[in-house]
Amino acid sequence: MKICLPVLLLSACLFTACHHDDRPVVTTYAGNGVLGFANGDARSASFSNPMGVAVDSSGNVYVADSRNNLIRKITPDGAVSTFAGSGKQGASDGKGIAASFFFPTALATDTRGNVYVADTHNSLIRKITPDGMVSTFAGKPTKLINDIKDTAGMDHPSGIAVDKNGNVFVSDLNKDFIKKVTPDGKVSIIAGNGDRGKKDGKGGSASFYLPVGLAVDGSDNLYVCDSYNNMIRKIAPDGTVTTIAGRSKKGSKDGKDTLASFWHPNSLTVDKSGNVYVADMGNNKIRKITPDGTVTTFAGSNQHGADNGSIRKSSFYQPYGIASDKDGNLYVADYQNNLIRKIAL
Repeated sequence: MKICLPVLLLSACLFTACHHDDRPVVTTYAGNGVLGFANGDARSASFSNPMGVAVDSSGNVYVADSRNNLIRKITPDGAVSTFAGSGKQGASDGKGIAASFFFPTALATDTRGNVYVADTHNSLIRKITPDGMVSTFAGKPTKLINDIKDTAGMDHPSGIAVDKNGNVFVSDLNKDFIKKVTPDGKVSIIAGNGDRGKKDGKGGSASFYLPVGLAVDGSDNLYVCDSYNNMIRKIAPDGTVTTIAGRSKKGSKDGKDTLASFWHPNSLTVDKSGNVYVADMGNNKIRKITPDGTVTTFAGSNQHGADNGSIRKSSFYQPYGIASDKDGNLYVADYQNNLIRKIAL
């Protein structure tokens, strides 16, 4: 049989191009898309407006299943279970389903496998050990803390991150503060003056407007989704706050630094190379910010949907939470689709 060499070369080129276009790939990692509650395999499980997502070193994915008042767990083989929470609104500590939450919205994991929860409507930070024991880590059992000088109190914490030393960082949404909780429970304000604004500066001279998602990089820089400013902010280890991307006017423009625009960014994660991935909720997109400040649309479009496939063809519906695993794969809490999506890198 005679085969023309140019045809073989052309076929190889076409395969390479096609293979390249199909990576990264967006898939549905868990959920059937129906608003509800069901455990089981990934395809049959259901969620109710999932908001937060985090991944541990073993590849388990944890989900803040907000309207179900639950923390769910997805194992690497796709088994979905209830990790903690009874489903009833409450602030009870205890093991597994004996505990209760009230609209948890954000999660983070530490190097020991503990899961930290921004238990938003309880105004508490909760800690869950690997065996499912829930305790109150920070905050007070009140829905609102009216005294701005009450550093230990939280007022609807909505973002959370943990550094390599076990320090927990919290975005205190209604007070426009970024707080730090040491492993022994000491709370301090590291940035924000309590007044809503968009001012850069050091520590208490900076201002935010309803800050939400947080992430820490390997150099202990803290990144903040300054949601209502439509900006991504950076807090250096010395407390200096700068705006690395976005501007106050909402939009979906790609570009460098403040030439780019976002619309209510709600969550972010940082990879080993220093790239920041943002769940740009209002735009139904996942955006990428390179270390030099260049912002691009990484996945999704302005049109909402639940399309899988290549990142160019994919769609989301108000993606709220985002996290990355040790291999750089991204997991997205697709809020209105009631799905957990995966972007395989």
